[in-house]
Amino acid sequence: MRTLLVDDHALFRDGVASLLLAWGHEVVGQASDGGEAIQLVDETAPDVVLMDVRMPNVSGLDATARIKERHPEVAIVMLTVSEDEADLFRAIKAGAQGYLLKNLEAPQLRTMLEGVARGEPAITPATAARIIDEFLRTPSSNPPAVQRLTERELEVLKLVTAGQRNREIAAELGISENTVKFHLKNIVEKLHAQNRAELAARAVREGLVPDPPRDEFSGDHSPRDSRLPREAYGRRR
Repeated sequence: MRTLLVDDHALFRDGVASLLLAWGHEVVGQASDGGEAIQLVDETAPDVVLMDVRMPNVSGLDATARIKERHPEVAIVMLTVSEDEADLFRAIKAGAQGYLLKNLEAPQLRTMLEGVARGEPAITPATAARIIDEFLRTPSSNPPAVQRLTERELEVLKLVTAGQRNREIAAELGISENTVKFHLKNIVEKLHAQNRAELAARAVREGLVPDPPRDEFSGDHSPRDSRLPREAYGRRR
């Protein structure tokens, strides 16, 4: 997967780049702010951009919106220390496919990026719960879903809302990943959702599935030695 790294700390970028190269990814470039990121996306055509939120000159949020306008096919995942809800929701609304905190562990980042390559969002269950809460608090401008979902579509929808990925859904239901994608396409059209997070929110709001369990929005507390390299962090933003 061709990846562009955007962060105003060179040491952090180098640390993440080392991980990506070890996992067989191609790092097509590095940028220190959103303005450079926009230019590099034009020049390098990456598959995914790992984008910090708060940077000088052009922020990651502004850069995300502008990149998605010009290159909607590029997946952008925010990788940040910011737990600010305003940053989270602005990122999702700008078109980000994921929002990850820098205190996640390296294996988690690898798993998330593998999911992004399959078209899945890079969000933890805790983050997904916060996004769903926001959609539930915000009145929808879309009309209620009037088309009936099939029994299989409801099964897929329940598993999506529970945070399962396409591969896990396929294994649980005994179907192929392509079949899962086919059902998801139909469900998205029927519920008028823009992305997977909004799909889960609409499902809960319409009473199609029960409320998902909530967990705390906090970093993982697994052993420290498998986290992203400590030397890659630099000062907090």
